[in-house]
Amino acid sequence: MIHFWKKGALCLAACLMLFCGCRHTLPAFPEVGEAYAITSGPEDHFLANYFGINAWSPDNRYVAILEVGFTGRLPQAGERITLGLVDLQDNNRFIPIATTACWNFQEAAMFHWLPWEDGLCIYNDLRDGKFVSVLLNWKTGEEKLLPRPISAVSKDGKKAVSINYARLRVCRPDYGYAGEGQNPLLDEVWPEDDGLWLMDLETGEEQLILSVAQGRAVMPEITSADGLAYYCHTVLNPDASKIFFLARTVENLKQQLSDRGIVYRWQTVSLTVNTDGSDLRRCFPDGWEGSHFNWKEGDEMVVTARWNAGGVWSHTLFKVGEEEKVRHLAPGILDWDGHCIFSPNGQFISTEGYWNKDGYRSWVLVRVEDEALISLGRFFVPENYKEQYSRCDLHARWRPDGKQLAFNSVHEGSRQVYLRDVIWK
Repeated sequence: MIHFWKKGALCLAACLMLFCGCRHTLPAFPEVGEAYAITSGPEDHFLANYFGINAWSPDNRYVAILEVGFTGRLPQAGERITLGLVDLQDNNRFIPIATTACWNFQEAAMFHWLPWEDGLCIYNDLRDGKFVSVLLNWKTGEEKLLPRPISAVSKDGKKAVSINYARLRVCRPDYGYAGEGQNPLLDEVWPEDDGLWLMDLETGEEQLILSVAQGRAVMPEITSADGLAYYCHTVLNPDASKIFFLARTVENLKQQLSDRGIVYRWQTVSLTVNTDGSDLRRCFPDGWEGSHFNWKEGDEMVVTARWNAGGVWSHTLFKVGEEEKVRHLAPGILDWDGHCIFSPNGQFISTEGYWNKDGYRSWVLVRVEDEALISLGRFFVPENYKEQYSRCDLHARWRPDGKQLAFNSVHEGSRQVYLRDVIWK
């Protein structure tokens, strides 16, 4: 079923085209096939990186997967799980290629394929007591260690952004790494020697481009004696000139952990900065916060934010440098927090959210131009996969050519990886 939400500007444009004798054809929705599993039990499996990040090898033959034997809790320090590839041309055979102790159920091991040579990839791990990233050619077994874990990689595979995953484990445990692989700097509320790092993946050269202290002027203040400021959720734009990231402050950490065992209150601002550390910009006014995000070509983005600092999440479009021209996508329909990703052609957004009161996650595909949408289904979440730190979000992503979608799901009783074929008309 297609729903239409027409704005006055769109209707006016249509009328003008008719008046001029012109005809504008909207892009046709693709045909999205049924989901089919490419992994199976007895172990659980999930995609080896965060939502929106490509999981397919350059030839589209292999999909990067983590294999795990438990759910219902956080990973513990040094707890290693298997990183492998599913061979789509050999009956979905699972090929183990490494193990890692730097992972979580949300962002996995931040695996990325690199285009420099056949079989080359990068992922995070704990080696010799330090959080690092590992350059691995899975076909030859050759590897090289780089000094920092990655949180985002450029499209050309040459640059990466790094953050403090030990500090993140304290402030947002479901996204950090357990252990002493980094100094979390717990005695420094606004550290001057930690924040966003840019790393050259060819040389390993690293540079602090924006300290947490430098972001203080645009971040929420901390009033309690037990609070920390930190950066997380980074993503590079297509030409690697800018970074989008979330900057957060958390207060009363010890009380939160003693009350519920989890950190559940934080304040957020959405920011962009050039990769040389210049032009730090807020994406939205006070109170709009930010949660999920995706770059389009150029400087355009979609970010889920609290429109007008209200209590309802919205899918918000804007362009860096023109932040005052934000567009609320399909108001009243897409007013929820979803994992929003542009199709490779930029004409559609796939977005899927959290479970409702009946335990179902909804997934929709939105045509950006006129905000029409189609349902891509609902997926049930059993109770044993609703635990905060080990929950199973769908975390969809497009194959780079737009001909498949991949996602994690538990709707058949265990955590497995699924594909959907996409046919463009």
